[in-house]
Amino acid sequence: MRVVLLGTGGYHPNERRHTACVMFPELGLIFDAGSSFFRVPEYLQTDEVDIFLSHAHLDHICGLTFFLHPLLSGKVKQARLHGLPRTFSAIQNHLFAEDVFPLMPEYEYIPLEPKVAVPQGGIVRHCSMQHPGGSTGFRVDWSGCSFAYITDSFINGSYTEFIRGVDLLVHECYFPDDMVEWCEKTGHSHTTLVANLAKEANVGQLLLTHIDPNRTDDDPIDIKVAKKIFPNTQVAEDGMEINF
Repeated sequence: MRVVLLGTGGYHPNERRHTACVMFPELGLIFDAGSSFFRVPEYLQTDEVDIFLSHAHLDHICGLTFFLHPLLSGKVKQARLHGLPRTFSAIQNHLFAEDVFPLMPEYEYIPLEPKVAVPQGGIVRHCSMQHPGGSTGFRVDWSGCSFAYITDSFINGSYTEFIRGVDLLVHECYFPDDMVEWCEKTGHSHTTLVANLAKEANVGQLLLTHIDPNRTDDDPIDIKVAKKIFPNTQVAEDGMEINF
């Protein structure tokens, strides 16, 4: 299974990272639509897409405005959005308000169900995260492999079982440990917390994403700390591809 990290930053883009979007090109399966969403047509191998939205903060939905041309041109024949009703309300009433973006792309809005079937026999499930305004985490299980996408979350132990045993965990890590005091205030996670979660949940591989945009260096979260706890850890970069 091939997954591409199109956007690995949080809050706003910088010269190194755009904001959140994770994509399975051969399946037309996408998680979040941040500023990196403009990259989707370059990778897309299908003419239909299923886009699962974690929440309505701008760094996770602003890219939905970029998809007008693929839809109008027929390159993409159907684009289904999966999310909570309040997420859809924010998109329709604010992001696509007439004075902001007057031509609404023809998305199909599908409220999240407990289980959603996706290509190649996959099943998507979701759970709630602790984050201001709320957020949603996702897990996909196929025959022989599994994946979880957790963003914008302060880890409180509530979803360890939800992600247990996944082959690949893509998890936010906005802060290094020396900024731990900001985590609960902002609803984000720090290095040791995420690495301990991966170890406790017995996942196969951990990718750290949703990096603080003020950090543009090669090691924004102190990867040695994470690897000491959970060795199979990497910091995600825009354009990174993983086969699992």
